[in-house]
Amino acid sequence: MKIIIINGPNLNLLGKREPEIYGTATFEDYFISLQEKFTAVELTYFQSNIEGELIDILHEVGFEYDGAILNAAAYTHTSVGIGDAVKGINTPVVEVHISNVHAREDFRQTSFIAPNAKGVIAGFGLKSYELAIQSFL
Repeated sequence: MKIIIINGPNLNLLGKREPEIYGTATFEDYFISLQEKFTAVELTYFQSNIEGELIDILHEVGFEYDGAILNAAAYTHTSVGIGDAVKGINTPVVEVHISNVHAREDFRQTSFIAPNAKGVIAGFGLKSYELAIQSFL
């Protein structure tokens, strides 16, 4: 089984950015622990702060992978293009958020991804990614 985790803008700052919301672990360290836990899954990881690069990677894996876990971060609430990319591919996508977006600012209540996603997981910290992987197994 091949699953990709795709992280959007500012998630490269995990471990440094707002630790009270996002914790102190880097995503790279957490990703290694996911690979160790899910040895039967071929996990890959991609992060970009650039909207078009997120769309490009969705197109690239969207007809070959068994699943995609997408934390589009702020683009979740602004990018019709990313929502359309998720709609246009065959690979099922789980939308993930580290924080509980429903307990945050009003603009975070809208997702252009969710209507086209297999499901949405939010508010469980980095464990949200693990729950998303489990949803594909």
